Amino acid sequence: MSYETLLLEINDGVAFLTFNRPRKRNAMNPALHRDMAAALEALRYDPAARVVVITGAGESFCAGMDLKEIFTDLKDDPVRYDQVLRQATEWRGRTLRHFPKPTIAMVNGFCFGGAFAIVEGCDLAIAADEATFGISEINFKHFPGGAVSKALANLMRPRDALWYGLLGRPFNGKVAERIGLVNLSVPLEKLRAETTQVALELAAKDPWALKVTKDAYRYSLEMPWDAAINFAGGKEMELVVRQKDAWRSEGIGDFLQGKYRPGLDPGSSAGTDKKE
Repeated sequence: MSYETLLLEINDGVAFLTFNRPRKRNAMNPALHRDMAAALEALRYDPAARVVVITGAGESFCAGMDLKEIFTDLKDDPVRYDQVLRQATEWRGRTLRHFPKPTIAMVNGFCFGGAFAIVEGCDLAIAADEATFGISEINFKHFPGGAVSKALANLMRPRDALWYGLLGRPFNGKVAERIGLVNLSVPLEKLRAETTQVALELAAKDPWALKVTKDAYRYSLEMPWDAAINFAGGKEMELVVRQKDAWRSEGIGDFLQGKYRPGLDPGSSAGTDKKE
């Protein structure tokens, strides 16, 4: 697969999907939205890709929307403008959020505006300490529009969201980790290795168990308690069918035979969580 604005590399079950507009700080233009929608659709069904990592070429992760190509060039074409914004909202929001495979945002540099929706849409996010985040719309008489305000509400505490949304001040990867925007921040030179390690750990786990874990979490957010319990019961039976009852015959069997200790064994050679 080849794309106008993306690079794709798949190794050992991990797909690295890289925004490739470094001269524009990987800002999202109509072509990038089209390519991302197509790439995610292809990776959804590609058995070689068990985990998807999204990152950016050069010194930027993504500088948000390409202001000229979208908001200026399309201002007199309302139909095309609506088409582009709908596609932009769809892949960053619904597609990423409900993608059947684990997704990781690897934030290597500048991350502004609409890129926050990408970070929020991914299941996990790892940033470079040196990365620069910014919700800068207020600085040019605008606000965090589209999916960005929803992304802030989903991930950030009210005080943090309003602090950065109202002031428009930039912050680095360590602050992003502290306020919960990303899971982990590491020095830039270790970012790829750290992200790859996490991705390989995910790729080694049962894909149906990963999908059901995501489904149970995402949909339970919008359900009352009784509905969530009922939904979880249905998902358990789905797992029985998908795995041919492997979680009981193999998973619990490993526990009974002393091969696995719940809470102590991570299920891979990756070791324990560094944050604990």
